[in-house]
Amino acid sequence: MRARASLGSCPMRLFGGRDRGDAPTRPAAGGVPSGADTVPPGLRIASAWSWRLLVVGLALAALLFLVAQLRIIVIPLMVAALLTALMIPLVEWLQRHRWPRGLAVAVAVVLLLAAVTALFWLAVSQIRGGYPDLQRRALASYDGLRQLLLESPLHLTERDISRYTGAVVDAIQQDSQQILSGALSVGSSLGHLLVGMLLTIFATIFLLYDGARIWRWIVHIFPRRARQAVDGSGRAGWVTLGNFVRVQVLVAAIDAVGIGLGAFILGLFYGGFPLVVPIAVLVFLGSFIPVVGAVTTGAIAVLVALIALGPIPAVIMLGIVLLVQQIEGHVLQPFIMGSAVKVHPLAVVLAVAGGSIVAGIPGALFAVPVVAFLNVAITTIATGAWRTNPRPRDVSEVPTA
Repeated sequence: MRARASLGSCPMRLFGGRDRGDAPTRPAAGGVPSGADTVPPGLRIASAWSWRLLVVGLALAALLFLVAQLRIIVIPLMVAALLTALMIPLVEWLQRHRWPRGLAVAVAVVLLLAAVTALFWLAVSQIRGGYPDLQRRALASYDGLRQLLLESPLHLTERDISRYTGAVVDAIQQDSQQILSGALSVGSSLGHLLVGMLLTIFATIFLLYDGARIWRWIVHIFPRRARQAVDGSGRAGWVTLGNFVRVQVLVAAIDAVGIGLGAFILGLFYGGFPLVVPIAVLVFLGSFIPVVGAVTTGAIAVLVALIALGPIPAVIMLGIVLLVQQIEGHVLQPFIMGSAVKVHPLAVVLAVAGGSIVAGIPGALFAVPVVAFLNVAITTIATGAWRTNPRPRDVSEVPTA
């Protein structure tokens, strides 16, 4: 009977009822229950979590607003961190061969600047040399399209085509004020770009040379009991960030070589493909924005093929771009990128989309590195792996940013 009574009381307890054996709750003064007693427990828990989540959301919004206001400083610092992660192996290799650290940093920075300068000089020279040919082919394509429209079932006349062309020209002239204002803002943009480049160079030099001491200073900002966790999670995140940068450079180079080589081979059969080197450089730079960058730059290659060579070569160029993208998505990303950065593809797409909404192109560029770093750092803290990770004994294991 006692067991049956105990079992019978379970539903009452489960649904918030009171068992006959429970002591009656004492009502508030005057026989009226207090406000806390009338609020269901589930609602109290939900409200407690809600205001905490609201505070966290407001803090994140304030942080994003501050970053947006200081983007002329934040963006160069983040670029410097990525460049440091890319070049630190070279600096360490030179140090292992008895080079002074200052000289090793200077050599690494000079090589980086030389490579970037040579790349852009080659692209600009190719554009200057290939633009007249592209212009001539574009005019020929326009004449061919004009003739095709005249002979099409649309029954367009020269007057109709001239009227439509004039409408396009008028629309451009009506927007001339916006174009002029954009041109006037180029000076300010170029000034910001120059300041950002100089800040990036200086930040990269100091991170390469004195990054370990900067990191120790950052760790000592935190309370003493949190320093070991911050240090361990930061080091784990830095290793992942370095792997991401080096693998991303490799993937971008493969994309650029694949699409550039395909355009060059296609040009052999159709009288030459203009701007092959600039397109390859553009694909290389665009590939640093996962998913979106390579597709956009590949579309530019298809557009150039359409203007310069015609529709059939453009379709072939589209096939080349899709083939390269399939190789990247099904071979390079799972086997190369997946081993370096353990971030789900859905998280990559959402990070790129969110970053582009918040900060445009810079947000799309830095979204995946930030997510990869935070993923490893938070996992290291949550699992307590920072307690078992040994302290680094040489400079190669010290984070430099």
